[in-house]
Amino acid sequence: MAELLHAAAEGRFPDVDGGWHQVPPWHPGLQAIVAFTGHAVLALADDVPAATLVDLGVDGFGGAHDPRLVSALAGPGGWIDSLDAVLAGRGRGAAEGRPALVPRPDLIDHHRVRHALDVRSAARVFGYADPASESVAVLARGLGGLLELSFELDPQVRGTGQGITLIRDALQLVPVGDLVLASVAPGNAASLRSLLRAGFEPLGSVQLFRSRTPG
Repeated sequence: MAELLHAAAEGRFPDVDGGWHQVPPWHPGLQAIVAFTGHAVLALADDVPAATLVDLGVDGFGGAHDPRLVSALAGPGGWIDSLDAVLAGRGRGAAEGRPALVPRPDLIDHHRVRHALDVRSAARVFGYADPASESVAVLARGLGGLLELSFELDPQVRGTGQGITLIRDALQLVPVGDLVLASVAPGNAASLRSLLRAGFEPLGSVQLFRSRTPG
């Protein structure tokens, strides 16, 4: 998955052939369906027979995100995340002087941080030095094991355009040119607009899920 995402971020997308294929999951217990234009990739814990997936409607032209497919793969009691757009940005490197964001372990209980800890690894939590600020940025190993950014503005400053600043400040914590992914629900128009204005570009879509663990 990491190789496919790196290639897509460099403009080398899978063939638009309506096809699909399976790859191994990158995170224990976590599975995913990733769709590019005209091709889908399924990161499945088990080698599901192709005939079964075809019967469930899988294809590279939207069928891979058919709710019946992911529901069947997750099974009764499984967890299914929202369908997100996947975008790619690049690290900006440290600016002169101190970075705008600092480690904020006190934000560990923020719901954005809790979600990152649940579906990603090696999470690092940042925010502004002002202890009253609840704006948060999380850098972690996410989709495909690659660096992924999640963020949320303090409610007190929403609608002010500071989301773009928060994203750019987070990218200063990443070496220049290094790939950074972000996943955002299409309905979260504010975050999506901020990512686009901060220089992120769409790659595809992703839906994470877990099968129910016995007991």
